[in-house]
Amino acid sequence: MGVDQTEPGVPADAVGRRVSCGGERATVRYVGQVPPTAGLWLGVEWDNPERGKHDGSHNGVQYFTCRDPKGGSFVRPAKVSFGVDYLTAVQQVYQIDSEEVLSEEISISSKKLKWGSIKERSFESLPSVLLSRREVNGSGADGEIRKTTPNVQWLDLSGTLLSCWEDVAAITQQLDKLEGLQLSNNRLRLPSDPSAHCQAFCSLRVLALNGCDLTWPQILECAPMWPQLEDLCVEENNITVLQRPEGVLQSLKSLSLSCNPVVQDSVLSIAALPRLEQLNLSKTELTDIRFDDAAPGAQTAMFPALKNLNLDHNNITEWRVVDELGKLPSLVQFSCRGNRLVSSDGNHRTANQLLIAKLGQLVVLNSCQIHPEDRRGAELDYIKMFGEEWLKAGGGTQPSSQFTCQHPRYLSLIDKYGAPEEGELRKPAPFALKNQLLKIVFVFPDDAERKPIEKKLPDSMVVQKVKGLLYRLLKVPAADLKLTYTSPKMLGTEFEIDSDLKTLQFYSLEDGDQVLVRWS
Repeated sequence: MGVDQTEPGVPADAVGRRVSCGGERATVRYVGQVPPTAGLWLGVEWDNPERGKHDGSHNGVQYFTCRDPKGGSFVRPAKVSFGVDYLTAVQQVYQIDSEEVLSEEISISSKKLKWGSIKERSFESLPSVLLSRREVNGSGADGEIRKTTPNVQWLDLSGTLLSCWEDVAAITQQLDKLEGLQLSNNRLRLPSDPSAHCQAFCSLRVLALNGCDLTWPQILECAPMWPQLEDLCVEENNITVLQRPEGVLQSLKSLSLSCNPVVQDSVLSIAALPRLEQLNLSKTELTDIRFDDAAPGAQTAMFPALKNLNLDHNNITEWRVVDELGKLPSLVQFSCRGNRLVSSDGNHRTANQLLIAKLGQLVVLNSCQIHPEDRRGAELDYIKMFGEEWLKAGGGTQPSSQFTCQHPRYLSLIDKYGAPEEGELRKPAPFALKNQLLKIVFVFPDDAERKPIEKKLPDSMVVQKVKGLLYRLLKVPAADLKLTYTSPKMLGTEFEIDSDLKTLQFYSLEDGDQVLVRWS
C-alpha cells in the first residue's frame, strides 16, 4: 500500500526514519492503511519495547516485524514528529537562553568540559553544541553548517532522530575541528560503505555510543570511519563476543565496555591493541581472565600498554585472577570494587592489602593513591601472613611449585625485605581481636549545637548495640538513626553502616574513626 502523499508531515521516505512520539523514540517500519479503520497509519517499533502493544500484526495480518514481540504500535501521523535539521535545532536551543546554554557542561565518555561565558554571542564562536534529546533528523541545506557553526570541537547528538550514519556524516563533514562526538541512545543504520565517510570524522578523537543497541561486529564494521579515534565508550549495548580489530581502532587509548554481557573467553581478542591504556570492564559479569602465554610471576605480551583497568562490580572471587593481572607489564591503576574477593579474616582492608602486595607496580587502587608506607606495610604483612605456608612448602628460594603459583611475588618480596622470622609469622588470634577497644568519635552533622562524643567500644560490638547506646545518649529511637563513618586515611569519603547485625570490625572501623549520626 503506497503512502498517501496528501497526508501532511509524512515524508516520502518515512519507512526507516526515526520519530518522536509522546517523549519516546521509535523507528517507522510501515506507512499505509490498516483495515478496517480509515486513513493513514504509521507502524512504529519503539526503542523502549514496554511502550508497544504487538509485533506489527493486526487482525491476523503482519504489517511489519519487531525484534520484541510487543515492541510495536500503530500511531496516527499527527501524533509523531519527524524532527528538524541541525541548524533549526541549534537556533531553537541557543536562542532560548544563550547565557544558560553557553555555560553548560558537556560530558563525552569520561571527559567533562566546561565552557565559560563566550564574549561574542554568535553561533560562529561556539566551541561546543549540545543537542541531547533534541529532534535533530539531518544536516539541512548543503554547506550551511560549515558557514554557521564552523568552530565546534565537541558535539552532543545523543537521543536524537538521526536514522543512519550517512546523516551523522553529513553534519560532521562540515565541522573540521570536531574532536568529541556524543551519539548515545540513537539507533543508526550501518553505512553501506564505511570507509567513504572517514573524511567526515578525520579529526575525531572521542566517541560515545552508549545504549545504541550495537554488537561488537557492528562496531568493527563502523570503525573504518574513525581513523584517529583514541577514546571509545560503548556502554550498555549488546556486546557479547569480542573479535580482534583487524586494521581498525589501532590508535585507541581508552575503551569502555561497561554494562555489556561480554563473553569472557573473548576478552583477549582485544589484547593486541597496541596503544590501549585504559580499559573499563565493569559490570560485564566477568569471573576470570588468564594470560597463558606467561608463567606465574612473568610478564604477558598481551595488553602491552594497559595502565588503567576497571573490573568493578563483577563476579571475581578467586585471588588467582589478581595474580594473572600481575603479569600485565604496564598496569599502575586498578579498580575492583563490588567483587567477592575476600581475605581469610573477612576484613576488606586486609583484602586491599593483598591486592597491593600482589600487584607490585600499582600506584592507584580503587581511586586511592598508594603511598610508599602503605605498600611497605602491605608487603610486610603479606610476607608474615603466608610465612607458615612458605615454610611448609619447603621455604628457602625454591618452595613448591604450588606455593609459587599461588604467591608469584613472594620470593621477590623476601629478596626485598628478607625472610620472615619465626616470631613474626602472623598467627590467627580470634579471641584477642574480639576484645580490641576502638576509640570512636560520634559527630552530629545535622545538629550544629551538639558536641562530638568520644567512646571506647569493643570492635566486636554489633551496630544494633551502638544504636542502643546512642538512643540512651540522644533519646532518638534506634530505628530512626542512620550511621556512616569516615576515616582519616580516606578523607572526603563516607562509608555506609547499613546492617544492624554486623560488627564494627566487619565495617573495618579503626581507632580514631568518626561515626556520623543522623536521624529523620
